[in-house]
Amino acid sequence: MNVEIQSVKFDADKKLVEFVEKKMAKLDKFAEKATSSNVIMKLDKDNEKGNKVVTITLAMPGEDLVAENRCKTFEEAVDLSIEALKRQLEKYKEKYAK
Repeated sequence: MNVEIQSVKFDADKKLVEFVEKKMAKLDKFAEKATSSNVIMKLDKDNEKGNKVVTITLAMPGEDLVAENRCKTFEEAVDLSIEALKRQLEKYKEKYAK
């Protein structure tokens, strides 16, 4: 699966990019039909909930799966988004297994 990583309003360091790539590689085991994925990391002004926003989009045949989370760290937001995508993938497999 092709993973495209974008950082908005900041430059992602090498360590963060490698973390995202490693997590997306694990997700690839669950999403064998995914053609591509897009990870968008951006800084927001809302400091109360956390100003780090991560949106992950998986391009699947039939529909795209999207998860977005806002946390105080990008790593936490990526973890939560991937967990949400795993749940969506289970529903997707049930829907298209029939």
